[in-house]
Amino acid sequence: MAQIFNQAFEQKLIYVYRINDTAHEGILKIGEASCNAGMAYFAFEPNCKELNAAAKDRIRHQTQTAGVTFELLYTEATAYMKGKNLIVFQDHDIHDILVRSGIKRKIFDTEHKANEWFYTDLETVKKAIAAAKEGRTSLNASEITKDRSPVIFRPEQTEAIEKTIKQFKKSGGSHQMLWNAKMRFGKTLSTLEVVKRMNYNRTLILTHRPVVDSGWFEDYGKIFYDRNDFYYFSKKNGGDPTEEENFHEMIHKADDNGMKDFHFIYFASIQDMRGSELVGGKFAKNEEIFNINWDLIIIDEAHEGTQTELGKAVLSKCRKENTRVLHLSGTPFNLMDDFKEDEIYTWDYVMEQRAKAEWDKIHQGDPNPYSVLPKLSIYTYNLGKLYPEYADADIAFNFREFFRVDKEGDFIHETNVKQFLDLLTKEDTDSNYPYSTEEYRQNFRHSLWMIPGVKEAKALSKLLQEHPVFSQFAIANVAGDGDEEEEEKEALKKVEKAIGPNPEDSYSITLSCGRLTTGVSVKPWTACFMLSGSFNTAASTYMQTIFRVQTPAVIGGKQKEECFVFDFAPDRTLKVIAETAKISSKAGKTTNNDREILGEFLNFCPIIGFEGSQMKAYNTEKMLGQLKKAYIERVVKNGFEDSYLYNDELLHMDKLALEEFSKLKEIIGSTKAQGSTGDININAQGLTDEQYELLQMPEIREKPVRELTPKQQEALAREKEIKKNRDTAISILRGISIRMPLLMYGADLQKNLDGTEEAITLDNFCDLVDDLSWEEFMPKGVTKEIFGQFKKYYDSDVFRESGVKIREMARAADKLSIEDRIERISSIFATFRNPDKETVLTPWRVVNMHLAQSLGGWCFYDKDYNEQILEPELIKQNEITDEVLKKNTHILEINSKSGLYALYCAYSVYRTRSKLELGPKPTREMEIDLWKKVLAENIFLICKTPMAKKIAQRTLAGFTGTKVNAHYFEDLVNQLKNKPENFISKVSKTNYWKKDGNEDMKFDAIVGNPPYQIMATGNANGSDPIYHLFIDAACKLGEKVSFIHPARFLFNAGKTPKDWNEKMLNDEHYKVVQYWANSADVFPTVDIKGGVAVTYWDKNKAFEKIGTFVAYDELRTILKKVLESNFKTFADLVYTRTLYRFTDVLYKENPWAESRPSKGHLYDMSSNALDMFPELFFDEKPNDGKEYARIYGLANKNRSYKWIKKSYVKIPDNFDFYKVLVPAANGSGAIGEVLSTPVIGQPVIGHTETFLSVGKFNTQEEAENCMKYIKTKFARAMLGTLKITQHNIQETWLNVPLQDFTTNSDIDWSKAIPEIDKQLYKKYGLSADEISFIESKVREM
Repeated sequence: MAQIFNQAFEQKLIYVYRINDTAHEGILKIGEASCNAGMAYFAFEPNCKELNAAAKDRIRHQTQTAGVTFELLYTEATAYMKGKNLIVFQDHDIHDILVRSGIKRKIFDTEHKANEWFYTDLETVKKAIAAAKEGRTSLNASEITKDRSPVIFRPEQTEAIEKTIKQFKKSGGSHQMLWNAKMRFGKTLSTLEVVKRMNYNRTLILTHRPVVDSGWFEDYGKIFYDRNDFYYFSKKNGGDPTEEENFHEMIHKADDNGMKDFHFIYFASIQDMRGSELVGGKFAKNEEIFNINWDLIIIDEAHEGTQTELGKAVLSKCRKENTRVLHLSGTPFNLMDDFKEDEIYTWDYVMEQRAKAEWDKIHQGDPNPYSVLPKLSIYTYNLGKLYPEYADADIAFNFREFFRVDKEGDFIHETNVKQFLDLLTKEDTDSNYPYSTEEYRQNFRHSLWMIPGVKEAKALSKLLQEHPVFSQFAIANVAGDGDEEEEEKEALKKVEKAIGPNPEDSYSITLSCGRLTTGVSVKPWTACFMLSGSFNTAASTYMQTIFRVQTPAVIGGKQKEECFVFDFAPDRTLKVIAETAKISSKAGKTTNNDREILGEFLNFCPIIGFEGSQMKAYNTEKMLGQLKKAYIERVVKNGFEDSYLYNDELLHMDKLALEEFSKLKEIIGSTKAQGSTGDININAQGLTDEQYELLQMPEIREKPVRELTPKQQEALAREKEIKKNRDTAISILRGISIRMPLLMYGADLQKNLDGTEEAITLDNFCDLVDDLSWEEFMPKGVTKEIFGQFKKYYDSDVFRESGVKIREMARAADKLSIEDRIERISSIFATFRNPDKETVLTPWRVVNMHLAQSLGGWCFYDKDYNEQILEPELIKQNEITDEVLKKNTHILEINSKSGLYALYCAYSVYRTRSKLELGPKPTREMEIDLWKKVLAENIFLICKTPMAKKIAQRTLAGFTGTKVNAHYFEDLVNQLKNKPENFISKVSKTNYWKKDGNEDMKFDAIVGNPPYQIMATGNANGSDPIYHLFIDAACKLGEKVSFIHPARFLFNAGKTPKDWNEKMLNDEHYKVVQYWANSADVFPTVDIKGGVAVTYWDKNKAFEKIGTFVAYDELRTILKKVLESNFKTFADLVYTRTLYRFTDVLYKENPWAESRPSKGHLYDMSSNALDMFPELFFDEKPNDGKEYARIYGLANKNRSYKWIKKSYVKIPDNFDFYKVLVPAANGSGAIGEVLSTPVIGQPVIGHTETFLSVGKFNTQEEAENCMKYIKTKFARAMLGTLKITQHNIQETWLNVPLQDFTTNSDIDWSKAIPEIDKQLYKKYGLSADEISFIESKVREM
């Protein structure tokens, strides 16, 4: 029956909502609605779904006629029980409290007195509700806040937040997201909203730009204003509290409390974090930050700083098993391949402009939140046609040369630069240059000019101030002074000063060479002039820069609607923009929808090219051509470690092809040329033609899977499996591919009739590399015939054009100044990859670090060897530098592979000779002639293969045909192994080098990076070292020798002959210049156990013998004291790893067991022994009357005790005694590592090779005292003098002093370990600095 009479009394609720448009900006409506729910009403919490539903129903009645979108912020019941009393309040009570507190109403309808809107925020309304419940009639001043309402998120921000939360809630998966979101997306606010909604306890923000800290803190306040259980910490900016000590104290308290009701966000700079010793830095800091179990790590501006080895190390160390990682970047082009499609949220310029254009159609009168974002247009001018002498096949237009300055700071080509400025301002009705008319000058009152360098900016500033037109502009040069980094804030102040308080009336030009191009907004800028960079400019750098001018602004009452970029190298513009449009779409190779993608980009960001007075808009076809260039550029930049190098044949592999790849993996995998790869799935064979065609249809990517036809769904599923195979195949081919660029660089090619050279193709590539060089440079076992089977999977066009690109880059370098040529060559080598330990290419950075610290010379890097500097600086190593880098010097590089060592030496000698032989202002021709003389008279090279010789010649002389003293020495390694005297005799003869004279050649210095090892042959395992052969030969040939090589022999470890180790460690002419325990600090992709060292030998100088090498000075002095104090070695207590072995009895009684152990290890009780023979090892001792031994080892990767027949095991002499069992291997060999949980071995307990036995003690007390000693920081510091790998073998304990573990000891073993350490420090007379060193370097156990 229908209800006739309405209820006489109704339950009510208070609601608060807002309307997100201009008319309702900054105001909230507080109203009342009915909510009849019986007794359940009194249990309703604020913002529960029942209250929210009732409120929304009421608000819709109010707003439906206006068609307005509202946002409900808060609901609460207006009646509640206080003890036995029912307390009720109404909406007008809240209104009255707000009015009495001085908060103004917003009256929309004076006639009907619609007075429920107030100029307030949500927090103040909630305080007013609380006051009403307390019976108060007004608020205190401290309770009234501003801007404390929830942030209004745009649709794309909401989408990013929700997609990320969904991704982070997934079980399993990668737990990572990338926001590819352009500038002004609101990444900071949106990210913090993710933190808030996920209610994370521990959030870490990492950035390469510490200056953004204040921005994060400001947005933190906007998001967490209503949460008093969230805290923000940072070393530099706001936080509550800000002090670092308070932060650590709160962390400890929170951890003790299980992190309940406590949440914190910590802001840290990557630069500060990477200074920690934990990631290879030099300082003992940030350990606590690294050890926190972070819920979320946010990487701000993820394309900067995080892709370096140190940046990756910081992230890796901070990231724990369940940590989520959110990468934020407006230009993540170097990151995209690390993420799957569902791990990326993209919001780019096109999407923004599309949303702006479509808003009014969809939202029918709602205010357009995108209307303030100006449209960007790009105009290009071909300066290369006006000044062909600066056109460069590799870099589009050589801005560096065009703006080059001399030593006095004046432009070398000042006439051309003045002409260019005149051209920009030429008053001509037909001119299309940006400052040619008064109207244009008004349009571009304030602009950003990107200049190649600091000195160039200074010289240009001077010319601009003298120019008839530009002298009217205030010039803000923020490029810096070349010595100190000017803070971004100071640079911004300088720009603001130039613009002044009334930008509509002033004119300014900002000159920058990188500053103010990220993270800042200068509203009056309307134009960006790109007068620096090259064809190789990273798309990320370019886009970050040009979007500076898109900052929304209202100047003089007018809104900025358009902004402009002027680029004077059209090829570069098109390549970067094509790459940007394509990569943002994550669309893979060129497909049918490329035209759509690029067409839409050009619609929202037109590119207009000027040729003289002619203007033309670039179309999609032109852009598609540039896209191919972008692919080639990318393949070259990535050293052929790139999927664009391959064609779609990898999607059509049949069973035979898949089996071939499996075989290739076995060959390449055995050389350790690459990381682990997945297995090829033989069953996932290629797509049919029909499936391939289906996948080309655009709708298959756009529709939800459920809406596709069964055939389309099957094609998609098939494609997914095949793509897995394709990715695995590419990772296998990588072992071959990464070796190609170096060979292309060095190859000799025939000239065509027109003077051009033939291209390197897939068909002629093998013919260009001699067999010996092929064997040397390619993975062992990959013959030319095998390559022939797999070349069909390479994209022939990309392969050919990438080869052309590499050689164009090298050829273009020949036109440059000596310094610029070296910079170009080093940048080419920076793209080449290190394949394996047998083919280690020394990075240019390491060459500089090595030679500058041993011989001295002109260094191209800063003092930390992190960044290349614009002008090389002279570093002197006492008299050594002058003795080597002299006019008539002879320097030999042995085993030259790249020629970079010879290049460094040649330049340093060139600088010495230029001072003596060239005047103050030499011409380019004079400089080149001197360079040729240096190569002919001072520099000599020995190469292992013909191709290595060609590569070195290319590095030193390019394509000029200049004579280089480079020799391929046939069978070099075998000669040095078997007949070293033949090698020495031959190389020291002048006629070998085609020099005059009968005397032997005198080499003032011999340098290089010798080959480290050769793979063992026959039944031998591993590889044999050979670098010591090169050191020996060099010491007989030269006056001074400096090599970089493995360091294990310094610890008398490794496979180099022990007598050779002793000889070098006791040679007073030999010293260690630098040692790196972690080889990745020098060769990032190659793991060399025991580290790497630079050593120096000088025939005429005596140093202190190395003796026992210790990496740290403090440790060296500690060891000296220990060895001089009645020393006996602890190593006498340490048994060998193979202490326990199986016996013949085991195999006699169990013949089946012989098939289980690997070849040659029949009797080893190896680490997997318990799992290998589960039939012979028992959890409980069998009750069969036979004798059993209890064995400690690993079962299913867990430490376990098992029983085995005693007759099956060879029993050592300490079996029936107490001992300490320590792991046979742990850690990496870094100083101060903990030993993984030593245990006491009771009598009649043995162990597998997982552990080592220490001692043969009569009592448990002695064993426990020994274990305490092992755990001391002192003992482990001494262990660290010889433990350089993960192995804890007997020899590594030689420098640990033996102690008396009985009750008669001079050490009181009853004390705690820190107290025992103090006794040991005192016993050996350690100084305060030495104690501090151990305490800071060695971790507690």
